[in-house]
Amino acid sequence: MSVKQKGSKAERELLHLFWAKGWATIRSAGSGSMKYPGPDLIASNKARRLAIECKSTKKTKQYLEEYDIKQLKDFCDIFGAEPWFAVRFARKNWLFLGIEDIEKTETGYVIDSKVAERRGLLIEELIKA
Repeated sequence: MSVKQKGSKAERELLHLFWAKGWATIRSAGSGSMKYPGPDLIASNKARRLAIECKSTKKTKQYLEEYDIKQLKDFCDIFGAEPWFAVRFARKNWLFLGIEDIEKTETGYVIDSKVAERRGLLIEELIKA
């Protein structure tokens, strides 16, 4: 399975989780490959709109580029959605982090699994917040 297929599979899994919790959710095909900013998923329950960038890794750190953060912020500013990064480390639950919870590095950003476990929200916590 290619990296792209794994990413799509992770996005679809998260989409089904949101629908199961009563949140309307769509997957943005081609996000990251067009000139306009766009998240992987958009989820809403009438009261809130979430724009979600999904990352899944077998490693203990997920690296992000400046572009990943900027395009999510830009989209949310225009669309009026809350920006979230959903990350799943090997055999763990999905965790949701706000941009302020992602560590800046010299070359970009990093989500460390230990930090994500401390600061991240489970889907149940996110949708109740």
